[in-house]
Amino acid sequence: MAIEQNDIKLVIGAGEYNNNPGWIHTQEKELNLLDRDTWDNRFDIDSITAILAEHVWEHLTYEEGKEAAKMCYKYLKPKGYIRCAVPDAYFQDDSYQNIVKIGGPGPKDHPAASHKIVHNYITLKEMFEAAGFEIHLLEYCDEEGKFHHNKWDGADGVIFRSIKYDPRNQGEKPVFPSLILDAFKR
Repeated sequence: MAIEQNDIKLVIGAGEYNNNPGWIHTQEKELNLLDRDTWDNRFDIDSITAILAEHVWEHLTYEEGKEAAKMCYKYLKPKGYIRCAVPDAYFQDDSYQNIVKIGGPGPKDHPAASHKIVHNYITLKEMFEAAGFEIHLLEYCDEEGKFHHNKWDGADGVIFRSIKYDPRNQGEKPVFPSLILDAFKR
């Protein structure tokens, strides 16, 4: 049975964080980005207002990421959006890149051990555009490593690992930034 609400806001891969009170927090075992049955069991097509995915898409291959974006597109309302954050391949810091690299830096139980890709703003943007979304970049590094930040509102979904909310990033330069975008359903 699908949830019947006017304003469904969904966090995918919520982990132990609850940065978004009032949102539905899910884990992979209950809502799998690549398994339509898990979506159909909970939601109607065109029923979700917003989806937040903080450091989830790097656990998918590029092709899986495109399929996951298409899945989300089906279930979002027109003008609905995904706020997606991933590690940034263009952030120029060797220790950061070692932590976020494909396969991760350490044992199998390390969160980064299942990383399958490290996106830059171009690959992430193209992946969501291929699913039909219009993209607005919020935080990202360019090819030269220069950090860019566009204003965004946490009321539309808090990304903890961001310039705005992560205390590690409150100095003169980012220490652990994310590549963050909003992808709007047309």
